[in-house]
Amino acid sequence: MSNLVVTIPANPPERLDKALALAVPEEAALSRSRLARLIADGAVSGPEGVARDGKARVAEGQEYRITLPEPEPVATLPEPIPLAIVHEDDDLIVIDKPAGMVVHPAPGAPRGTLVNALLAHCGDTLSGIGGERRPGIVHRIDKDTSGLLVAAKSDRAHHGLAAQFEAHTAQRRYLALAHGVIDAGDPRLRGTPGISFEEGGVLKITSRLARHASDRQKQAVWFDRGRHAVTRARMLERFGTPPAAMLVECRLETGRTHQIRVHMAHAGLGLIGDPVYGGARRASSRALGPAAQAAADFPRQALHAAHLGFTHPVSGAELAFDSPLPADMAALLQALRDAQGGGTKPSP
Repeated sequence: MSNLVVTIPANPPERLDKALALAVPEEAALSRSRLARLIADGAVSGPEGVARDGKARVAEGQEYRITLPEPEPVATLPEPIPLAIVHEDDDLIVIDKPAGMVVHPAPGAPRGTLVNALLAHCGDTLSGIGGERRPGIVHRIDKDTSGLLVAAKSDRAHHGLAAQFEAHTAQRRYLALAHGVIDAGDPRLRGTPGISFEEGGVLKITSRLARHASDRQKQAVWFDRGRHAVTRARMLERFGTPPAAMLVECRLETGRTHQIRVHMAHAGLGLIGDPVYGGARRASSRALGPAAQAAADFPRQALHAAHLGFTHPVSGAELAFDSPLPADMAALLQALRDAQGGGTKPSP
């Protein structure tokens, strides 16, 4: 058995099950339905003792203890899928995930996932989470996002890594190709809720993120519900005359589902190739020339997890890893540069 203590956040939903679903760390992998089962089983205790009613009212600041049972053997089958392993030791493994690979099995993708591959590679040396024994996935990247991801091989490593991601001390930097450019003098940007600028022209996007009101497959920016989310974006190069696209570095202070994609779209700077949040926006052929078609044909969101840094949860060593742009993004970047004889770096 293990225990998880959570504190009810400000402005919580009235129901206990909904409030806990909002309060538990994403890394705990506890869905609302699983929390409802735990409540019904008497595994949740609050200020008044065992809480068995998921509809019970809650208040900000209350603490609840969730008792998690020992993980059961996972039903997911191991598959001998090749992995690009950047680092591995007895406690954790760092993978450079290709675009197109789902991290964890789901109804639409039961096989061929990173977890299937890790089960085959790691064998029995796995941590337990969410009621099943499986690789300790402490953070995820979308199916069509490429780049670095760490998984735990031991429970000690899993808890240590999860704590770092929850405390926002792990460093994650992404490279993206996006429509538009960051301009601190743009009145539209400055007038967008949640947008501010920091030194060096860094764009800061602060909001809450929760499910879209009408599309349950999407996340949306909110300011009165959901999980706190902060993204910082720094333009590295701009392309086009007038400027119509950019290479941007995004740094996550928090790590919510689809965070970069949702935040950049909220700022009017949607990622090239994003089929969900990019809308119908197309690159301007007048501004980008032949590169506009390359951007229009790009088959996925142009997003790559390029840097990952954290403290080893067992040895205490500081670890940092970098991944170069994958071939498809590198080709699109070169097309954007070639279209105008090279990109333009923003002024210091």
